[in-house]
Amino acid sequence: MRDNERKLKNAREALEEKKQPDGFIRVTDNPVEGLTSEQKAILNRKANVMFNNGNIDDARRIYITTGYSDGLTRVGDHYMDKNESLKALKQYTLAHNTRKAEPIYTNIAKVISVLLKD
Repeated sequence: MRDNERKLKNAREALEEKKQPDGFIRVTDNPVEGLTSEQKAILNRKANVMFNNGNIDDARRIYITTGYSDGLTRVGDHYMDKNESLKALKQYTLAHNTRKAEPIYTNIAKVISVLLKD
């Protein structure tokens, strides 16, 4: 049990270092280095519980830290359900989910096109 506590402490510290201010699109291809597969699995399970309990922001930070694309996609879907397409786009981009990001880019292009015609 002591080894798991140490691993979780290291993972928490890595998560704290990874916190970023919200921006438009900030892509990271590199999850925190030094996390083992076991640590990532533990963190992702914890984030899934957070997500299911409505703590979306903390779950999102963990998913970014671990590089868990399915979790990031779920967060993006949550934002789309709330009509927050730019926040969703950020998550889809981080998850490398082009299938879900492309329609948002298309909508942005349509809006810009209409604005340029006026």
